[in-house]
Amino acid sequence: MDLASIQALVKADFDKVNSLIAHCLHSDIPLIPKLAKHLIDSGGKRLRPLIVLLSASACNYQGQAHLPLAATLELIHTATLLHDDVIDSSMLRRGKKTANSLWGNSASILVGDLLYSRAFQLMVQVNNRRVLQSLADATNTLAQSEILQLVNCHNPDLDQPHYLKIIEGKTGILFSVAAQQAAILAERSEIEVTAISNYGLHLGIAFQLIDDTLDYTGSTNRTGKTKGDDLAEGKTTLPLIHALQHADKKQAHVIRDAIVKGKRESLDAVIDVIKSTHAIDYTYNCAAEHVEKAKVNLQAIPASSWRQALAALAEFAITRHH
Repeated sequence: MDLASIQALVKADFDKVNSLIAHCLHSDIPLIPKLAKHLIDSGGKRLRPLIVLLSASACNYQGQAHLPLAATLELIHTATLLHDDVIDSSMLRRGKKTANSLWGNSASILVGDLLYSRAFQLMVQVNNRRVLQSLADATNTLAQSEILQLVNCHNPDLDQPHYLKIIEGKTGILFSVAAQQAAILAERSEIEVTAISNYGLHLGIAFQLIDDTLDYTGSTNRTGKTKGDDLAEGKTTLPLIHALQHADKKQAHVIRDAIVKGKRESLDAVIDVIKSTHAIDYTYNCAAEHVEKAKVNLQAIPASSWRQALAALAEFAITRHH
């Protein structure tokens, strides 16, 4: 199943979620819909809402509360992108100019804050204490993980366990909550709720691992961002961690210097070390392990075309590498 086939399974609900998101972006202040629409319409895959909708069908949820939850997660995700681009001084997002490069940092931060508040307004409509608690906890974990990433920028000594902790909280948590919410709403067993939550967590980690390889292997046309952005921002991702562990002294110096100084001009030399230490293959294999863990966790819920689609979505996470 390709992504279009997966999305087609929940098209009716997907359209309703998109309408909800559009409604949330409406405002009498022209800058708000203009800036938010720029990012929302820039080709994002809407993976988090997609997981909510597939999970709802897979868990045989019969209500409508999954729709505002799906929109909530997309709004939270979009708010974090607006803030991230300011923090990283990014000029490109999904191949288009970033909101901060067009409207400035202040506008991006404030509209990001507004999207968070819109997400809270949607959340309270659900009126399920456990769902609200898990969303509140997830946004808190997300914010702390972003801060943890920030304090580790330009740190060449970041190790694999601490790096994985960052991406688990930064990316894995929203995928996890997306998968978990419908299972809670459908009042599935605790075993199923935990399993589908773990499915989302491992899927999110796999997605982030592949994203981290694309910074060194992808073209701007394909990834929608400038090659070497992570290096320029001093982010010590798994390809660099593995390369540092297996490089000789001279090669290690090249990478450490590039991380500490955020030297994009060292990108070609860094890529040479990454290639010679097989760091991309290592990172890809780590992502593949998380995809397998995601799929194993899916076995806890009944077989269906929606469960099959969730498994296919996990496979999609790593096919982007090729």
